[in-house]
Amino acid sequence: MSRYSPSVSKLISELGKLPGIGPRSAQRLAFHILAMPQEEVKGLSDALVNARTSTRFCSVCQNFTDQDPCPICSDPRRDHSTICVVENPRDVSTMERMRDYTGLYHVLHGVFSPLNNVGMEEIKIKELIERLQKFPETKEVIIATNHTADGEATALYLARLIKPAGIKVTRIASGLPMGSNLEFADDVTLSKALQARREF
Repeated sequence: MSRYSPSVSKLISELGKLPGIGPRSAQRLAFHILAMPQEEVKGLSDALVNARTSTRFCSVCQNFTDQDPCPICSDPRRDHSTICVVENPRDVSTMERMRDYTGLYHVLHGVFSPLNNVGMEEIKIKELIERLQKFPETKEVIIATNHTADGEATALYLARLIKPAGIKVTRIASGLPMGSNLEFADDVTLSKALQARREF
């Protein structure tokens, strides 16, 4: 027999489907929600439904948006000659937090990952190539996929597709984070840091 009523068990089960939420975290969240005032629970519920129904892909960069094109793509102050290709919408937020990059983005919504049955046709590569053909003002594509095996494979594939069009393709550097010590760096990170060295 279940320790909880069917409705509470269902809530815990649904919360447990969220990434990074294990059974104990789902249970904790469920009981927190149950302790909230009814109006706050309704506000949370409405926000979830509204976000899901009003959010769509930007027709230009494929980021999540509730207006099309999204605020970044439609901003005339952005550098429209540069596109930074990222894996997911969270990466756009991370890049924007830095405040150093003023170009545009393209969100792939994943990377090529044979082990996870994700092929090149299942991420937003076709949309990127069509965009480059439609907007010839693009001079540089910065590939900012993660430095994982899948991210590197995707970056290499994109570079091979884009370079023949005469567009400059760059890759974000990888290496040692600020404040880290050489003795704690793994061999791959140290090698990447050495390869990405620049004149001082």
